Amino acid sequence: MVVIKAFKWLRPPKEIVKDLASRPYDVLDSNEARKEAEWNEYSLLHIIKPEIDLPTDVDLHDQVVYDKAKENLELFKKNWRLKKDDQDCLYIYAQTMNWRTQYGLVACAAVEDYMNWNIKKHELTRKDKEEDRMKHVRITDANMEPVFFSYPAREELDEIINNIVKNQEAEYDFVADLDGFGHKFRVISDQNVIQKIVDIFANIPATYVADGHHRTAAAALVGNEKKNNNPNHNGNEEYNYFLAVHFPDNQLHIMDYNRVVKDLNGMEESEFINKLSENFDIEEKWESEYRSSKLHEFSMYLGWKWYCLNAKNGTYNDSDPIWVLDVSVLSNLILDNLLGIKDLRTDKRIDFVWGLRWLWELKRRVDSGEMKVAFALYPVSMKQLIDIADSGNIMPPKTTWFEPKLRSGLVIHELE
Repeated sequence: MVVIKAFKWLRPPKEIVKDLASRPYDVLDSNEARKEAEWNEYSLLHIIKPEIDLPTDVDLHDQVVYDKAKENLELFKKNWRLKKDDQDCLYIYAQTMNWRTQYGLVACAAVEDYMNWNIKKHELTRKDKEEDRMKHVRITDANMEPVFFSYPAREELDEIINNIVKNQEAEYDFVADLDGFGHKFRVISDQNVIQKIVDIFANIPATYVADGHHRTAAAALVGNEKKNNNPNHNGNEEYNYFLAVHFPDNQLHIMDYNRVVKDLNGMEESEFINKLSENFDIEEKWESEYRSSKLHEFSMYLGWKWYCLNAKNGTYNDSDPIWVLDVSVLSNLILDNLLGIKDLRTDKRIDFVWGLRWLWELKRRVDSGEMKVAFALYPVSMKQLIDIADSGNIMPPKTTWFEPKLRSGLVIHELE
């Protein structure tokens, strides 16, 4: 059983929502965020990346950075850039990218569901990144950014959402200048409809973290921390919930997450290709860009050429949730066995290129001499992600990339 909840959200007025909404904190580094918000006093980046309002040499984890987040949040509320809803609401968040629209339900998720694994994850989290976001949640006493969840699609829920989309004007409706992606918000304030949606989720066995594992962990751990520190805890407090957008699994599209490597571990190109042929059927391609078109087929760029690598039978296991993944095949047979890259999280010889940057970015980095070889993978499916999470396993690092990203600042969940 999954618990969701409506809430009196904190959110911006219509006239500034486009300027206030920002990309997630972890998509931009400090310099990119500083540039993006330089002439925009409304940007939520002033709260979620508050170092942009401090000297450039400040330590990102210095207490002064978190204090600045709190100060800027209070300033936004004081200046009516963020105002609270009059009643408990849910929202429908529609995102449009390349003429494809996906519809998510904005609702509070339950901390208890995370602690009990009713909210399932497929990635490991780093303690330093968890603690950074936990400090941010503690000092703002709010979930400033939503996390990206998925759930097994339900026809009855689709009907409710489709009916609202068809008959109700959007509260927010804008196209982001940076990437051209569309964002629409519709309010669900009818308490009967809200209860129907809550009841439907109560019959869903689990939801899944699609994107935002560190923000999810931080939100849930702070909520649990508040519970343990409150001798009068009764279970109804707002800290028992955190901000999430829930999308049906059949609407989501995972993009490829590719790899570039600095060297061939002491091998010449011909020797490397010869060793590859032990586990892959190799075909040279003459296209300007070659993208893999099916599972267990890899694109490789090396020496100004594209290659198609087809994994031979026996090098993968389609009945195993880990070894069906092409990232596992690549990591084991090529990155580890041939190139000597044992730990994807720490090895400085490898870097990762998410799918929205397309294949030209792989080619550019190899042609420039910065990298020696690039590998493009067939994207992971939602079924593979759910199978991994259901089995209690963890995907290798940098496996999934979701687009479009949720815009932060459209709604905020205060914990008190």
